[in-house]
Amino acid sequence: MAQGRPVVVVDDADRENEGDIVFAAQHATAELMGFTVRHTSGVVCVPMTGARADALNLPPMVAVNEDSKGTAYTVTCDARHGVSTGISAADRALTARVLADPSAGAEDLTRPGHVLPLRAAGGGVAVRRGHTEAAVELCVLAGLEPVGVIAELVHDEGEMMRLPALRAFADRHGIPLVSIEDLAEQLRRDRR
Repeated sequence: MAQGRPVVVVDDADRENEGDIVFAAQHATAELMGFTVRHTSGVVCVPMTGARADALNLPPMVAVNEDSKGTAYTVTCDARHGVSTGISAADRALTARVLADPSAGAEDLTRPGHVLPLRAAGGGVAVRRGHTEAAVELCVLAGLEPVGVIAELVHDEGEMMRLPALRAFADRHGIPLVSIEDLAEQLRRDRR
């Protein structure tokens, strides 16, 4: 991830049993975003710390979160400058980079938009075993800004990819595959 490449992150079989393309928002390019959109549902989310979401004035999308997994969506956004409609791969990549730019502030975004920021749980994967938290943890481990990009991998016919297909996808594209379970265990050992 430190080199601008994506990883495939799989969650626990008893949770969503899904895999996401994950990369660092600061390294988002039109090409990488286009690859992501082509192989996923196309719903591109940008996980970040709560502190970063607050600094960018990205409040929760709803007052009462009814999502069964507790995914903490904020209001959607686009970069204020340099985008056309906001939906193209280039526009979404620019928005992701703005969200990761520590010098950017709330005034650098428009709301609503085409990118879905997510607020990671404080405590990371030790507290919540979600792709949101895994993306932020992986960015931190790579020495990057704690802002990632995630999107759920799907088959061409629209069904979610599960582990055997996720492994084949990762192998076919030369992308490392990591499980949230393994990430959580490694972090637990490292933080002793």
